[in-house]
Formats: sequence, structure tokens, C-alpha cells
Amino acid sequence: MLQLRTERLLLVAATIELVQAELVGTARLAKLLNAHVSPLWPPPLNDEQTLRWTLDYLKANPDGAGWVMWYFLHREHGRLEAVGKGGLCGKPAADGTVEVGYSILPSHHRLGFAPEAVTALVDWAFSHREVTRVLAHTLPALVPSIRVLEKCGFQRIGPGEEEGTIRFELQREANERASAARRRVH
Repeated sequence: MLQLRTERLLLVAATIELVQAELVGTARLAKLLNAHVSPLWPPPLNDEQTLRWTLDYLKANPDGAGWVMWYFLHREHGRLEAVGKGGLCGKPAADGTVEVGYSILPSHHRLGFAPEAVTALVDWAFSHREVTRVLAHTLPALVPSIRVLEKCGFQRIGPGEEEGTIRFELQREANERASAARRRVH
């Protein structure tokens, strides 16, 4: 399994087996992730349609792991707990653009998991030379989501593709500067 580690999180890239397990329910997913999965799962804005899209993408792109959904697991008191998920909307477009999205269970909001996970996803994306920028879309009313993007170095660039949304972007050079600053702090 493709995994990313942050200070507090383990991000696990979705596989066909994980997505199929989640479609059936949380028990098999929990076993495969070796993590507790809340009965309140999934996080907001994730549903069967998003799972089916992810499953179709992974079936059509056998090398697509990492370019779609990731599970965000938090280690606490010696065990892993699923706290959210997010990822990219597929491999980079011809111009080097990818899009990131994320969602945290409401019971785990305001704990800093979203910026930590998004930073890891963005750094992973930029580890691929063909990626030149990362986009994100959110709604103006989702102020916490906007704060996450700003903490991660994204800049608002205008209206989003879907009506009522706003678009943010992070260019490779800006991410490199932010990564260097984070290394100096640690």
C-alpha cells in the first residue's frame, strides 16, 4: 500500500480492495486499514457516487494509486483511527495541473488534521516533476476550508468551475518556498 506519514497522520492511498470494502460498509474497511472507523463514517461530501468514481478510476488506471483518494488515519493511544479522507482528482492534466480535495469527520474538526493532510498530499503531488500547480475549489461559506487552503499556501484566483464555488491555486515555486520554511521551523 502506498502511504504517507506526517507528524500525526498516516495517509493510505485508496486501492480497489479498500474502496470495494468501503462500499459494503465500515467493518471490512476497518480491518483492511487496521484502524477504527467511526459509525459516523464517511466524512461530509463523500458518498457512494464518489466511491464509485474512485473505483472506476482505479480500474481504468492500474497505476492510479495516489492520484485519487487517500484515507487519513490518526494514531492515538496506540491505535489508528480514520479521521478523514481526501486526495487528488486524477493524474495531472497536460498543463501539469492537479486538483486536491479533503474532508474531515466533524468530530475531528479544529484539530489541524486537514492542513496536515493537505500539505502531505500537495508535497506528494509536487514530488512528480510533471505537476506544476495544484487547484482546489470550495464554497465561500466554508470558512474553515478556506483557512485550510490559506494555511497550506494556496491563493484565491477567482470563481470555481461549479456555480457558487471559488478556486484556489498553489504553484510549484510557492510550495517549494513554503516547504523550505516548514523545514527551518522543525
